[in-house]
Amino acid sequence: MSMSMSKQALPLSTPVAVIGAGAMGAGIAQVAAQAGHPVRLLDNRAGAAEQAVAGIRAQLTKLADKGKLSPEAAQAAAERLSAAASSAELADAGLVIEAIVENLEVKRALFRELEAICGADCIFATNTSSISVTAIAAGLQRPERLVGMHFFNPAPLMALVEIVSGLASERQLADTLFDTAAAWGKTPVHAKSTPGFIVNRVARPYYAEGLRLLQEGAADCATIDAVMREAGGFRMGPFELMDMIGHDVNFAVTKSVWNAFYQDPRFQPSLIQQELVDAGFIGRKSGRGFYDYRAGAERAQPQSAVPVGVPADILVCGDSPAALALAARLQAAGVAFSRAASIDGRIAETGSVVLFQTDGRSATQRACNSGIANLALVDLALDYGQASRLALALARQANPAAQQAAVGLLQAAGYAVALLADVPGLAVMRTVAMLANEAADAVNQGVCDAAAADAAMRLGVNYPRGPLAWADAVGVERIRTVLAHLNQFYGEDRYRVSPLIQQAVHAGSPIHG
Repeated sequence: MSMSMSKQALPLSTPVAVIGAGAMGAGIAQVAAQAGHPVRLLDNRAGAAEQAVAGIRAQLTKLADKGKLSPEAAQAAAERLSAAASSAELADAGLVIEAIVENLEVKRALFRELEAICGADCIFATNTSSISVTAIAAGLQRPERLVGMHFFNPAPLMALVEIVSGLASERQLADTLFDTAAAWGKTPVHAKSTPGFIVNRVARPYYAEGLRLLQEGAADCATIDAVMREAGGFRMGPFELMDMIGHDVNFAVTKSVWNAFYQDPRFQPSLIQQELVDAGFIGRKSGRGFYDYRAGAERAQPQSAVPVGVPADILVCGDSPAALALAARLQAAGVAFSRAASIDGRIAETGSVVLFQTDGRSATQRACNSGIANLALVDLALDYGQASRLALALARQANPAAQQAAVGLLQAAGYAVALLADVPGLAVMRTVAMLANEAADAVNQGVCDAAAADAAMRLGVNYPRGPLAWADAVGVERIRTVLAHLNQFYGEDRYRVSPLIQQAVHAGSPIHG
């Protein structure tokens, strides 16, 4: 992914037209103007384009006042902006970006109109997030001139741009838009026009696995969200994120991707979210979602195990990241412990309990398989050394003393402990495994390459690590094991292992090899 100006980037003298003066269109116009292009903004609502131009100019002034942009640069960008009264004023544009309503026929009609107005060398770009670029282009006499250029909101702040090629899109034009986006200070990634492109496809498991955990009674929303933030390193947990996006929007995207993939169970919508939409509880904007945002409502807090004493005879086993961090944290806290090799993957033990990292089996199944009744499973963490919370589950065979000992051991190391019901894969591990699996499928199916998949998820939805890099860090064999165990437990094709992960395991190499 190039970050420098390329010979293929559009010259700064090229006029850029943006159609649609909503938040996204205005944001794209601001980006293009700040980059140095003359920009014309058009909207079919009377006065909307003029209002958007005024808003962008005010935003540029604020940036200058805050020292984020020189006064001269802000003034120059403001002067490059203008509102167009009609599409006829876009005749000399070298690039037209539409950011209008997500409706296939409306977009097709717009580009057909533009084809009769703009020059033969003008590039058409659609900012669609959910409609096939191939289908939009099919309405043109020259479908090869249309490419997806999907910005993320707010466009001036979000670095990612998905450059989406439809079946007929000319590769050279896609490369030109890629390099143009890079010249505008963005990080572009190439993608093929398939449902959800990269981000909206690969992100589905983040919501789906959270909803499955809630449906199975693993924990409440606040506790799952806290685990995903404080152990997984995500900026927001799935439920607070869905509330912020809006369940009307999030559920619609999930259904769209699910239907576009012919009801592939990987993308199956949740009845829980359907209920919220039916009730009108669509999140922050309605005052209610998974959380209550109404005036005077108290925010639900995560559940943490009550403090218990430090167990005796702690033994930390092996040199896995979890074990090494546990030993370092216990030592820093002045807690006595011994060290030993790990013969069966155990992380730690006391006289009352043995702790393992989850491998996609439930604690109950693992206790049955191993003959260790007092068995506890610890969830994945992005960084066990820095995590403030860990999820823990006990086998049904375990006695109450085992739970107390496991909780006490983790608390002694400074972790808040989230006790989950005994669900396979727990929270972070199953979510990361499924994110990596979907990213691997996107790569395997030629939607994008591995570097693009990881960059898209880091920059488009602020994941702490790209899913495929995360799989490499955890170990692709472990990820495959987790997915295979989930598949066996549920008997659902939803958890089938991506061929790319299978091949990486067979080759003994990481995905980023």
